[in-house]
Formats: sequence, C-alpha cells, structure tokens
Amino acid sequence: MNDIIVDNATPDESNNILQQLVAYNNSQVPYNHDTPFMHINRCVKAGDKIIGGIISEIYWNVLHVEILWVKDEYRHQGYATALLTYVESIAKVKGCKICHLDTFDFQAKGLYEKLGYTVFGVLEDCPEGHRRYYLSKRLV
Repeated sequence: MNDIIVDNATPDESNNILQQLVAYNNSQVPYNHDTPFMHINRCVKAGDKIIGGIISEIYWNVLHVEILWVKDEYRHQGYATALLTYVESIAKVKGCKICHLDTFDFQAKGLYEKLGYTVFGVLEDCPEGHRRYYLSKRLV
C-alpha cells in the first residue's frame, strides 16, 4: 500500500479542488445558469451601518441560504423575513424550486418554520449540548 500524505492546501489548490468538483458535477447534471453558482447577497442598512444581511447562492434549481443575520436590536422587526423572502423571490424568477438552509437551536428555527420551512435533518451535539437543524422549503 502506498503511503498517503495529507498536506495543507494553498488557496490556489483549494480553488482547483473546487473547480474539479464543479466540472464533475456538471458532467453528471449540467448547470442551467451561466455560472455554476449564482450569488445573491443583500444587506439592510441604517444610514451607513449594516444591520442585517443574507448570503446565498443558486445552483441548478436550488437556493442555498448560507447566512442570514440581523443585529440584535433590530430582531423581531421583520428584517430577516424581508431579506429571506426577497432572495426567495429572485430565486423563483431564476427557476429555483427548493431552498435549503441550516440553523442552530439557539438561532432562528422558529422563524424559518413560520415561513414554511420544514426540518429534514438534525445533527446532535453540534456544538456539544446543542442541535443543528437542516431545513428546506418548496418555492413553487
């Protein structure tokens, strides 16, 4: 058996790994956009200060919300709902049929469920003593 050496990847090597996976995925299920990932990142400001934002991307017919954040003192005022529904509306126009995201038990699971998301997976002890929830929603 050959000795396998696992080494740190440089930023260029990391990008190469990503590009290789993207090429493989495209060979199996062709992407239906100009780029494999279409980023939809938006923010809400009070003056020049960011009080909330969303980082998301579209791949194939799927919207993935990576981050949705609202500053503490602006929570429960509709900002998260506005950001999420805005991005969902863009995704629908782009042909997305489903959205997925994740949240921890100390974050916004209730909000997502109120907006029509359902839990499809739970990771226990992530972090220890807590749960990470994986949720999805049909956009059509």
